[in-house]
Amino acid sequence: MQNQKDIDYIVVGAGSAGAIVASRLSEDPNCEVLLVEYGGGDGSVFVRMPSALGIPMNSKKYNWGFETAPEPYLDNRRMNCPRGKVIGGTSSINGMVYVRGNAADFDQWEEQGASGWNYQNCLPYFKKFENHQCRQSAYTGNEGPVAISDGNNMRNPLYRAFIDAGVEAGYGETEVYNGYRQEGFGQKFMNVDRGIRASTGYSYLKAAKKRSNLTILKHALVTRIVFEGKTATGIECKIGAKIQIYNAKKEVILSAGAIGSPQLLQVSGIGPRKTLEAAGIDLRHELPGVGENLQDHLEFNFQYRCKQPISLNSELGLFKKGLIGVRWLLFKTGLGRTNHFEACAFIRSRAGVKSPIFNITFCLEPSPMMVRLRLKAMDFRFTWGTISRPVEVMCEHALGIWVSIQRYCLTI
Repeated sequence: MQNQKDIDYIVVGAGSAGAIVASRLSEDPNCEVLLVEYGGGDGSVFVRMPSALGIPMNSKKYNWGFETAPEPYLDNRRMNCPRGKVIGGTSSINGMVYVRGNAADFDQWEEQGASGWNYQNCLPYFKKFENHQCRQSAYTGNEGPVAISDGNNMRNPLYRAFIDAGVEAGYGETEVYNGYRQEGFGQKFMNVDRGIRASTGYSYLKAAKKRSNLTILKHALVTRIVFEGKTATGIECKIGAKIQIYNAKKEVILSAGAIGSPQLLQVSGIGPRKTLEAAGIDLRHELPGVGENLQDHLEFNFQYRCKQPISLNSELGLFKKGLIGVRWLLFKTGLGRTNHFEACAFIRSRAGVKSPIFNITFCLEPSPMMVRLRLKAMDFRFTWGTISRPVEVMCEHALGIWVSIQRYCLTI
């Protein structure tokens, strides 16, 4: 074990939240901040190029590769649960889709006891966070560090056809789903800055890492939280074959993600008594909620063949792909600058529901003559083994929309 090292703040995890926390803390030149990340750097072209998102998402280098327990309502299949293992965390491997969440969800948090977490209180922070490059309104910000853009602004006619089909089906159109009215069909926005993925690593740490009071420690696996009594005083981490202790003079900030953070708490002795006893871990503090009640969205894909040759099929050749890559490398323009999720919808499952629970994304993907519909339920509960809601209603909504859209350019 190496000598102990003291620092003011220790942030565990350089992901979607941890990178922001470390950046903001290090704005005070009198504070020494240590940001610890198990993954490596985010400078790869496959991380930065929006249309290459499938590569880091499916790479063991960038993705922890978690899976759920067998799901009894999905024929006991295990569901992929991607989590980023890189600077920027999951914001460096995800689809870059920018969705705040429905205002009613935040208001419900406050109704259930989270005082101050209503939508109106959160809205100023959303606006402070954003640099919206294509919309200006009372609900958007234009001076923040994280760029919000529209990809290629729906140049392909299939996107507009999708929105028109939703309107024809009676759902209505919304101009900015993160604004006054979320419900309806409309253009989708993404975390992309002039053709580059705007992860938290890019948006926050690119500038912050130049500060002398911020240390970013990569390829370091935090193995436990160090305590004095019930006060967290530091971390133990493994760097190569060495074990290192870092002491926090002020705070240890655990930001290792929805899976990593509760895992670290449990191996450090904080969590449900039965779970820790079964794993042979000494109980330091009994806290039943740790490691439970994970919520995530379940996604279904519906793929359709085009009637007209206007999909991305013509771009599948090796030469064309090379041109896309060269154009992006030189100018950050063309098909490489977008995630291809440029139209979407937020709809309710049935009459009487307070707010939309389905998010439908219309996606152009480079598969032969195909376009894809991604359907997500925004409030599914995963309990590591059980999905609490049936999925048939999702399929019904998707098929209903496609009956309307097929007259434009698709066939089922």
